[in-house]
Amino acid sequence: MTNSSNFSAAVQRLNKLLSKVMSGMRPPENLTVSEWADKKRRLSAESSAEIGQYRVSRTPYLREIMDAFTDPKVRRLILVSSSQVGKSELENNIIGYIIDQDPSSILFIHPTTIDAKEYSKLRIAPMLRDTPVLRRKVSPSKSRDSGNTILQKTYPGGILTMCGSTEAHALASKPIRYVIGDERDRWAQSAGKEGDPWKLAMARQITFYNAKAVEVSTPTIKGDSAIADSFYEGTMERWCVKCPHCGEYHDIDFFKNIRYESEETMVHGKAQYKVKNILYLCSGCTCTSTEAEIKRQPAKWIAENPDAYQRGVRSFWLNSFVSPWASWESTILEYLYAQGDTAKMQVVYNTRFGQLWENRGDTQDPESMLKRRETYDAELPEGVLVLTAGVDTQDDRFEYEIVGHGHFGETWGIEKGVIMGSPDDPATWDSLDMMVFDRVLRFKDGLGLKVSMSFVDEGGHFTSQVRQRCRDRIRKKVFCIKGAAGPDRPFTDAPKKMKIIIGNRYKGTCWQYQLGVDSGKQMIMDNLRVEAPGPKYCHFPLRDDYGLAYFNGLLSEHLVPEGKIRQRWVWEKIPGHERNEPLDCRNYAMAAFRVLPVNLDAKDRQLKKARGKAVDAPVAAAPPPPRPKPKKRGDALDRYYNEW
Repeated sequence: MTNSSNFSAAVQRLNKLLSKVMSGMRPPENLTVSEWADKKRRLSAESSAEIGQYRVSRTPYLREIMDAFTDPKVRRLILVSSSQVGKSELENNIIGYIIDQDPSSILFIHPTTIDAKEYSKLRIAPMLRDTPVLRRKVSPSKSRDSGNTILQKTYPGGILTMCGSTEAHALASKPIRYVIGDERDRWAQSAGKEGDPWKLAMARQITFYNAKAVEVSTPTIKGDSAIADSFYEGTMERWCVKCPHCGEYHDIDFFKNIRYESEETMVHGKAQYKVKNILYLCSGCTCTSTEAEIKRQPAKWIAENPDAYQRGVRSFWLNSFVSPWASWESTILEYLYAQGDTAKMQVVYNTRFGQLWENRGDTQDPESMLKRRETYDAELPEGVLVLTAGVDTQDDRFEYEIVGHGHFGETWGIEKGVIMGSPDDPATWDSLDMMVFDRVLRFKDGLGLKVSMSFVDEGGHFTSQVRQRCRDRIRKKVFCIKGAAGPDRPFTDAPKKMKIIIGNRYKGTCWQYQLGVDSGKQMIMDNLRVEAPGPKYCHFPLRDDYGLAYFNGLLSEHLVPEGKIRQRWVWEKIPGHERNEPLDCRNYAMAAFRVLPVNLDAKDRQLKKARGKAVDAPVAAAPPPPRPKPKKRGDALDRYYNEW
């Protein structure tokens, strides 16, 4: 009886051993990673609020990323993402698939060893425990011969090794087929004295023709983001949602597409916010939709650099606006509560917007500018002495800003607006006349001012049409301008006479001012740093036209060194602030004031006199030289310009 029992136990042990061996020899099923996850993966209580069978349908944007891993053409896979989109489950599903379907050794690298241990305890161990097909292949850590430790898990056909990015010995020895890098932007710059940790890890894959590398991370800082560099080497795909109105596909960008109303109240000196009327604004048709409508719409990955697929590199970028767990309201509230705190705002940009953060140094940020807006008691607040306007020309619209100027460079934003229509349509210019050139804006007491001078950008596809319309309005002091970049160009210079040719026909000439736009941008940024009302201070009204979109545009550029020539600096757009029309409009309006022949002291006395106030007599000054008589030859344009 005893011999029989011993024999039976021996057979069981042999069967168990043979089962392990045979499981490693069994050919894999014909499954993709997403199919494997839907069929076999179970979510654990430690890592998910939705315990039970994994469902790819909850995060449809991850399906194609998962399946790219099983694409034989793809050797590198990159995901840049915000938080709360399921990126950790992507990594877990890939690891589970490898263990169960295509076993080989995996090197799973984290920023630090502590991060690796925490991930192993909170995510890997629960997945191995609760997913039956994995539980059968990876022995529990309490077993003496399991080969299962916190940082190493053995299974038939391979070993999962987890380590920190500083562990050179783990990165530089033994061949590895699969390398997965988690939170790449938080890695050490060098693994001890051995150099770039990612390069060390990739070197271990050389002997494998079917090696694959996966990089996953939340983005951090522009210019110092390893995951962003990898993204730009790949297909550069973004998850784009179909607009229910026009049918076009666009990715969701907080600054371009999200619109909302907010209420601010003060409780014990702290701002409290409520958000309502949250909408998506389509970048194509400008129609609006609710969050629920957008999240029900079809969506797909659209690649900016599809040719990278032929090199075996696919890269994806996600933000939290597509997450089933993060509401738009929660993201907006995090943004509002982070205003004025740079560290908190970087977290919002990285983990919610899925955007790189820009280190601005001492440059103002849009959130701080929002807080310094003030309530005007009329269209024109006290202190304004003269008005100028800057008009930016686009193919389908004009954008303008009217700026008020006072003593010592103090300015007031009066109105920022958009006039839709083609620049070659007379009706569009009629609207400009009504809203800008002919308009009378008034102080609280009813006294009014018109715009004294306007600069209109002639750039784009309607140069001659803009020149002609400005020529027609020279008596309103409306001039076309052309911006020229370069640090050595003066902000303003004497105007030049330019030809107007439409349809190959000569229509006459107009006066054009050429602006050194870089000099103007520097002046604007310097003035924005002034924090107390007075000389050079910039006032802005507490209104929607001077909301977040305006300040993102006004602060859309900064100075960066050009290439390797460190002495030369150029203006460059900041990520997340691609629309720079507010900066251009302000630049043109400031240039118009620079060339406007106006005596602010005299203007101040004139306004006071109109209000019935006593004014001091001006200091006697030498009479101005007589104006030269206009030449007999020349057109009315020359004579009028010389006169004023």
